[in-house]
Formats: sequence, structure tokens, C-alpha cells
Amino acid sequence: MTSGAHLAIGDLARLTGLSVKTVRFYSDLGLVPPAGRTAAGQRRYDAAAVTRLRLVRTLRALGLDLATVARILGGQTSLADVAAVRVAAVTEQLHALRRQRAVLAAVAEHGIDPKETDLMSLLSDDDRVALIDDFLGTVFAGLDLDGVPRSLTPELPDDPDAAQAAAWLELTALLADDGFRAVLRRTAEQFHADRVAQDAVAGGRLPRPDAVALAIEQARPALAARVDPGSPAAASLVAALTERYAATLGRPAGLDVRTRLAARLETAADPRRQRYLELLSVVNGWPALPAQTEPIAWSRAALSAS
Repeated sequence: MTSGAHLAIGDLARLTGLSVKTVRFYSDLGLVPPAGRTAAGQRRYDAAAVTRLRLVRTLRALGLDLATVARILGGQTSLADVAAVRVAAVTEQLHALRRQRAVLAAVAEHGIDPKETDLMSLLSDDDRVALIDDFLGTVFAGLDLDGVPRSLTPELPDDPDAAQAAAWLELTALLADDGFRAVLRRTAEQFHADRVAQDAVAGGRLPRPDAVALAIEQARPALAARVDPGSPAAASLVAALTERYAATLGRPAGLDVRTRLAARLETAADPRRQRYLELLSVVNGWPALPAQTEPIAWSRAALSAS
């Protein structure tokens, strides 16, 4: 027996806080070999075994498997290299746990029915990306609209709160709704047609005011002043709106422009569009947008009455 090998397996267990059974198991694997044996064949360990065993305990607490621990102790790999790999793995695990927490919180706080909602769309990055890509591809395929698709792209954070998770789960129903896709496709086509006409007038120079934005801008003060959409005052506002819209298109403010404006407002009035924008703001952590439902409804009523 070598000098200094005086620790029995029970001593080693007491000094490291492990059970005798665990110390014997690690010793049998060669992770902490005995420095010698007594005449009776009992194992004896030296002070270095204490340090080595504490390192094994620490590495195991960090989640490393025994094979990896053996490679580190044997000098076949470095702890730094193993740690770098583990950081990536633990980060992914934390990512998954945050999503799980968000799903559970959303179900608990918002009463979400898992029979009616695809909870996997929140847990799985691949499912979420595939759904968004398919939705945007259907709505914007073949249309050059600069950053418009980007502005309508939901981006759930890695650590969503319960409200964001609930909003995303509701949003998935809209993303998969063929009727809503068709409405938003018509909206995109109308917007694209306006952009093409506006670019021809302005030579591609910004700004290119949008018809729906113009209508909302004009309707808000009219609503605040309680202007009746069937009144002469409303008719005057509609005439001014039509003139502004027609000017952006390079056309006279005739019936065709009013018809075009009515079509823009009709698609914009779909309640699913407003809900999508509300949910998008929650998911992306953006400031809540002012409600557009009433200004659009007032504009449509005033346009129809005039």
C-alpha cells in the first residue's frame, strides 16, 4: 500500500458527502481508483482521491454523463470544451422550459381549451415557423410590398409571458383560417395596386399615403365631434378624402375612385384583421394600436351615404 493511502471507503464517503455505495460504484468504474489495499484486500485511498471524487460529484451535478466524466478525468477532453457543448444544450432546455411554462400559464390564466388549440405550435419552433411562412406565402406571394410582410410577422420571444402565449395560441387560428387568408390576400393585392399607381405618379418617391390610413385619420376627429355619417358635413369630408386618394393615384376623383376606396375599406373592415393586429402587438411586445374598427365603419357609412 502506498504512503498516504489511509482512507477507508467510509472515510472517503464521509468527506465527500456521498454514500458508500456510490463511492464504490465510481471506484469500480475507475473514476476514483484506490491507491492501495490492506492485507485483507480492503481499499484504501489517499488525499488526492477526495479531490478527484469531489470533482466527479460536481461534474455529475452539472449534468455530465459518466462517460464524459471519465474522458475529462483521463485527459481525453477538456472541461472547457465539454462546458461549451453543455451551455448550448442547457440553453435549449431552458428555452423549452420557458415555453412550457408559458403554455401552462396561458391555459391556467386564460382558460384555453387544449382541444380547440394546437399547443404544439407554441412548444415547437419548427411548427411555428412553418405556419408563419405558409401564411405569409399565401398572402404576399408575387407582390413586391417592401417591408409590409415583415410588419405583419409575429415573432414570439424566447421567454413569452402568459399574455403573449395566449395571444399566439389565438393567432394560430387566424393564421390557419383560409377565409382570413383570402381577405388579407385581397387587402395585399389592393394595397399593391395602389402602390403601383402611386409610384407611377410620384416616381417611387415617398411618402405614399394609404387610403385606409387616410380614412382613419379623417374619421377620428369626425367621430370625436359626433358627426353623423349621413350629414352634409360627412359628405364634405368624404369628398375631401376622395380628392386626396385620387391625387395619390393620379386620377380624377370620380366614381371609379370611390368604388376603389369602398373596396379598400371593405377588406379593412373585416373584424379578423383588427383582431390580428391586436394579437400581433401583444405577441411582438409592441405598443397597442388604437382601435380602427369605429373609424373604418364611420368612413364606410359616410361613403355609402354620400
